[in-house]
Amino acid sequence: MRSPLTQETLFFSRTDSPIGVLTLVASRTGVVAIEFPGHDFPPQRPGKFQYVEDANYTRECAEQLKAYFAGTRREFSVPLDLRGTDFQLQCWHALLDIPYGETRSYAEIARTVGNPQAFRAVGMANHCNPIPIIVPCHRVVAANGTLCGYGGGLDIKRRLLDLERGV
Repeated sequence: MRSPLTQETLFFSRTDSPIGVLTLVASRTGVVAIEFPGHDFPPQRPGKFQYVEDANYTRECAEQLKAYFAGTRREFSVPLDLRGTDFQLQCWHALLDIPYGETRSYAEIARTVGNPQAFRAVGMANHCNPIPIIVPCHRVVAANGTLCGYGGGLDIKRRLLDLERGV
């Protein structure tokens, strides 16, 4: 067990993609985060993590993302190290069940996690999803089918959905 004063080491690398340079972050257990272009990384403030640039921990993630963007991968198999509240974890696991190329509404995810009135909370959980693309929050849309809310911006959300629909 780590001492409360000891920083956990997280490993990161950057990889090119059709939506820009992605920063991949992993623990010794699995992928912890994917950062979209334009997000400063690593954080410049002291915290509970020490960040080390090391592509060995993110190589498989980078390869699977490359295959996804090439249209030859529909499911990811890299180990994930999801970190969040119990509710967030429930939501993120529900996202993993949305098939490639399909969408669900926030209300549908709320019903899936057993809390049908929590569609706004589902939206907040999606907003906090640390591993976009692999945990496919881009597949969640408004009840009327329109695109709304995405950490990478609606243009990236549209591009990911178009990729999956073969557009």
